[in-house]
Amino acid sequence: MQAGTDTDFADFAALQSAPLLGFAHALTANPHDAWDLTQETLARVAERWGRTRLEQPAAYARTVMVRLNIDRIRRLRRELPLVGTPSEEAPLEVVGEIDAWLVEALATLTPRQRTALALRYVEDLDVRGIAERMGCSEGTVKSQLSRGTERLRHHAREHGPLRTTVTRED
Repeated sequence: MQAGTDTDFADFAALQSAPLLGFAHALTANPHDAWDLTQETLARVAERWGRTRLEQPAAYARTVMVRLNIDRIRRLRRELPLVGTPSEEAPLEVVGEIDAWLVEALATLTPRQRTALALRYVEDLDVRGIAERMGCSEGTVKSQLSRGTERLRHHAREHGPLRTTVTRED
């Protein structure tokens, strides 16, 4: 790598770390996994940075992050049956202000639903853009968005701001 490109990447990493971390948190629903995913994404972008000049490095970083997250999910599916439940949860550091019910609701989504919703509402991509990033068909994206949104609505009705309180007057 040349000295000028090192500085360029350092500037890019400093500018994009917080937005990438927020996006990673939306993808993983876990701050620990979000930190890991962000670091791995920046490492992969850094590898590519010196070889070729990226036209849209922020978009490339988000594509790398989505694909790394898909790989992480696949790896977890293979490893989960072998892993026991942890006896004690590690303390969590929440990135930004998020309502507790929303964190719980995001945890109820499947990884593909969470990825599709994050790309739609955090990254503001259309169905075609989401399909390209996730490497699936537009129909699959539509169904994941629909099912994920419905699951969030259901959770909001049960536990969140849409919860209805029943008062009895005797």
